[in-house]
Amino acid sequence: MTALLYLLGVVVFAAAILASIGLHELGHMIPAKRFGGKVTQYFIGFGPTVWSKQVGETEYGVKAIPLGGYVKIVGMLPPGAVELADEVEVDAAGNQVVRVRKSNTGMFTQLISDARAAEWETIRPEDSERLFYRFAWWKKVIVMGGGPTVNILIAFLIFAGVFATYGNPGDRTVETTVAQVQACVIPAEEDGRACTDEELASSPAPAYTAGMKPGDRIVSFNGTEVTSWGQVQSLVRANGSGEAEIVVERDGERRTLRTNTTVTPRFLEADDEKATEVGFLGVVPESRRTTGGVLYTLDQMGTMTVEVVRSLATLPVKVWGVAKAIVGVEERDPLGPVSIVGGGRLAGETASHDEIPTQAKVVSLFMLIAGFNFFIGMFNFVPLLPLDGGHIAGALWEAVRRGWARLRRRPDPGYVDVAKLLPVAYVVGMVILVMGIVLIVGDLVVPVHLES
Repeated sequence: MTALLYLLGVVVFAAAILASIGLHELGHMIPAKRFGGKVTQYFIGFGPTVWSKQVGETEYGVKAIPLGGYVKIVGMLPPGAVELADEVEVDAAGNQVVRVRKSNTGMFTQLISDARAAEWETIRPEDSERLFYRFAWWKKVIVMGGGPTVNILIAFLIFAGVFATYGNPGDRTVETTVAQVQACVIPAEEDGRACTDEELASSPAPAYTAGMKPGDRIVSFNGTEVTSWGQVQSLVRANGSGEAEIVVERDGERRTLRTNTTVTPRFLEADDEKATEVGFLGVVPESRRTTGGVLYTLDQMGTMTVEVVRSLATLPVKVWGVAKAIVGVEERDPLGPVSIVGGGRLAGETASHDEIPTQAKVVSLFMLIAGFNFFIGMFNFVPLLPLDGGHIAGALWEAVRRGWARLRRRPDPGYVDVAKLLPVAYVVGMVILVMGIVLIVGDLVVPVHLES
């Protein structure tokens, strides 16, 4: 049964990611076609074609390696000023074909020229008004931004649904209601263990002495009305070893409890290395997952955006850490990046975990899928070719150049030639490929496991 659940988790995650890839590519294709562009291919995956079907002028299909997808929009690269041929040739079938001459004046120039030639090999004269590079800059932004926007929208819909119903697993609201009363004062560094008989006799906790019980809702402390657990903490810590009059609500009635708080070293923040001596009561509050609607979701995604940007800035370093973990130089960071393979393993472990309730498993899978979509969307907005953000940056630069020329009453500078950035695109693409391979190997050799 465990193996079947593991397999189910992997299959669900893989299917969701493939669906996300397909929707990402639709985010490019649909606006491209709406703006009159010519889309000749729509594929999920890379490598050899597994299945395809021609519908109109577009070939739809699936390829063997399900690690991405693409749409072929005709005319992404403009012809170079020197390279565009004056003549139109006729092929064996009698069709007119525009030919682009190749240049041989250097490695990078040759690379760019070859790319233009490949781009223009199948472009026909009747396609001239449908070429992508001729689109208005804002149309280019919409087409290229449509893919990653779809991923972010998928993440938003999942997050919003989870936050509004189940609540945010990573954000808890702490109540003033008591969940647990500690029977004795336990040192901060040993927090969580049971009290010994000696500790019960020599150092009972103030709340235990006062007769406080689980379910009591703290209403006031030493005459100060409280509405949040943060207030309770501040008042107790500042009280030192002084007298404490605590009003609680129990079974619909208010009761006054009296005791003396005690001074003991406590870690005031989760990452504190040194404990601070403060007043101590000895209660653990109830907490619940925070729920919220659209505005709450947008706020949480804003925080996630900052975290993702920071992660992207350090991604090469983190991937290098994975590479060192593969060869056994260091332990793999459990909070570091994972590939789709690692995501599938985590999904399988979540689905097959014996101690996780079914509802929590479903929510965890949804959150994992949303997290991957959000990261993919943000990653594709990085303003470097061959990522979508590189094309968006080129379109925005085109708008700035043309707008500035109009203001200065200068001639139109024309389209931005993204082909000149192809050497950069190839380097960036190679880096992305290498990082992807390292992460996949890492997820197979030294995988990140679900925390027990």
